[in-house]
Amino acid sequence: MPLFNSIISWLTVKRLQQINWYKLYPQDIQNEVLFQLIKECEGTEFGTTHSFNKIQSIRDFQTRVPIHDYDSLKPYIDRIREGEQNILWHSPIKWFAKSSGTTNDKSKFIPVSKEALENCHFRGSRDTILLYNHNYPDSELWKGKSLALGGSHQISQISMDSYFGDLSAILIQNMPFWAQFYRTPDLSVALMDEWEEKIQKIAEITGGERVVSIAGVPSWTLVLLKKMMEMYNKTSVLDIWPNLELFVHGGVSFTPYREQFKTIIPSDKMRYMETYNASEGFFAIQDNPATDDMLLMLDVGVFYEFIPLEQIDSPNREACILSDIEIGKQYAIIITTNAGLWRYIIGDTVVFTSKNPYKIKITGRIKHFINAFGEELMVDNADHALAEVCKRTGAKIREYTAAPIYMNKHAQGGHEWLIEFEQKPQNIQQFAELLDNQLKALNSDYEAKRYKDMTLQFPKVHIAPDGTFYNWLKQKGKLGGQHKIPRLANNREYIEDILQLMVND
Repeated sequence: MPLFNSIISWLTVKRLQQINWYKLYPQDIQNEVLFQLIKECEGTEFGTTHSFNKIQSIRDFQTRVPIHDYDSLKPYIDRIREGEQNILWHSPIKWFAKSSGTTNDKSKFIPVSKEALENCHFRGSRDTILLYNHNYPDSELWKGKSLALGGSHQISQISMDSYFGDLSAILIQNMPFWAQFYRTPDLSVALMDEWEEKIQKIAEITGGERVVSIAGVPSWTLVLLKKMMEMYNKTSVLDIWPNLELFVHGGVSFTPYREQFKTIIPSDKMRYMETYNASEGFFAIQDNPATDDMLLMLDVGVFYEFIPLEQIDSPNREACILSDIEIGKQYAIIITTNAGLWRYIIGDTVVFTSKNPYKIKITGRIKHFINAFGEELMVDNADHALAEVCKRTGAKIREYTAAPIYMNKHAQGGHEWLIEFEQKPQNIQQFAELLDNQLKALNSDYEAKRYKDMTLQFPKVHIAPDGTFYNWLKQKGKLGGQHKIPRLANNREYIEDILQLMVND
């Protein structure tokens, strides 16, 4: 054990030096990343088509390589899934992270190279633990096991040498053998496909383990923890895992769930750490527990560009690089990665909180907002408004979604909210009033549109019966993994679907 601790200490010091280096020289590091990616892929089909051998500057790169979404890269990806190689990336790609929208039947298959696994995803996971231990030298993570609530994977029907599944399952399948000693449950359970059976098995197996950390999407992790308490007849997770000290979360905002976690894990020593990892890569880590922003990772084989959100649909949109960003401005992220995603719009929106070092907050998705009347309501606004209202009313939210109410000849437009509560407010009308006022305080565009009800009327808020959102996702075959409730939508597709389910039930 002393030798092990010495090795860990040496690795920690070395990696912290590297992180400090890219804090000091961010754009230099990013330039190095980009041109390394270009050099490695000169001989690929994509590199040949776009004359990678002639690229001498970032401007050359931006001129020669157009911005892509999934649909424009899909023909390349489909060929790789069928067994062709050296298309987008120079090394063989066998794994694909299946990423589908919450309700969209159209799945995306994101290529995951061995380089992306080792130098991006696994490095991000290691950096998370490294930074945590650096911030909390009293940590005892190495004395117990981590529970990562992941998805499943299966052999592709297109090629027997091609595999797809949730990113979490791919990571579990490919992690080093020594790391398996520090996680629970075993692979046979962790990779089970049927969600409800998996939850049951995990609860049965891990109840007697020394679990010290959990990683997962907050909503699904809550489902597991409540199952654990129900099964073992406990009122606190700490009655099952007294040594639990860390929850690493990502995928959705933690803000609506924070109070629920504090209720079932009532300990001042419990720590929470946000990460920004997706099927496409591992991008940022909350390195300072005193703030809720995240350090952008600059040396993990990912080159970042950013499009101001107001230009996202413009035919003349131009992406800026890291050195050109503005604090507080909404950006859509574009990534170029060590898995062959070239100038790819990932779909997330962020704001920068700092340039020294570069730190971000995730504010939502490009398609998940409400702007039917010029109000520009983002998920970040909604999450923080609801969190404040819950604090004032004692309510606790399990899930929610919202959509516009379109104007007609009889009424002004507005917003319709469907909220499933863990603990309902005593007065839903008061709750709606507080929500309206909080949104006004957080968003000046919303406030302007609400002025004297001239454009937006008072919001309509419904209480959804218990289990509504869970049943909706189950109906769609979207339980567990990375599947999420769409918080905001600029159309009524999701909310009408859920309301119809409530009527049928």
